[in-house]
Amino acid sequence: MKKILTAFTLLIILASFTTFQKPERIIFFGDSITQAGVNPKGYISVLRDLVKSKGLENKYELVGAGIGGNKVYDLYLRLEDDVLSKNPSTVVIWVGVNDVWHKRSHGTGTDADKFEKFYNAIIKKLKEKNIKVLLCTPAAIGEKTDYSNELDGDLNKYAAIIRQIAASNNCQLIDLRKAFLDYNLVNNKNNEEKGILTTDRVHLNDAGNKLVAEEMYKHLIK
Repeated sequence: MKKILTAFTLLIILASFTTFQKPERIIFFGDSITQAGVNPKGYISVLRDLVKSKGLENKYELVGAGIGGNKVYDLYLRLEDDVLSKNPSTVVIWVGVNDVWHKRSHGTGTDADKFEKFYNAIIKKLKEKNIKVLLCTPAAIGEKTDYSNELDGDLNKYAAIIRQIAASNNCQLIDLRKAFLDYNLVNNKNNEEKGILTTDRVHLNDAGNKLVAEEMYKHLIK
């Protein structure tokens, strides 16, 4: 009888552990694209719906931490308050567009060597807390498929830097630059500069949010 009661008690404990186990907290860390990602049709919300459709909504908690205009240095400065203090298990970093774009639009931006330095510093601080880190390449500053967008050269350079950072730090890479280019080669037959995946060459429309959510899902959800 005691053995039966003991086994029954263990089952109750195991069931309680399963029921009350905390979900995996995933923080999406970035700029205005990520800030908009929490909107009803934003990529974080679309990803949350995908997770729910698979019956996994209790397993994952998706948190947006995007601020418009942010560059890699801004992310470094707010890492403690906006990410580390929330104790995530996983962080998805998506930054780089403003580091390139603002060189032309605002006369600022981030030089490549400084971009790499601060990006690595962010990863180091996250890994010190045993946080899993995934890196995203910047997707687009213009959607033309013939590489005639004004900033294609710089954007490709910074995407290559992020690929190298991911490899050297043993981080998963979500190559949104490649995903956007591949999608536009198929769906942008008129070589439009916007309107396929973006509203304004940079920020996502519904199709862009869907594509990003699907790419995120492939790498994040098990």
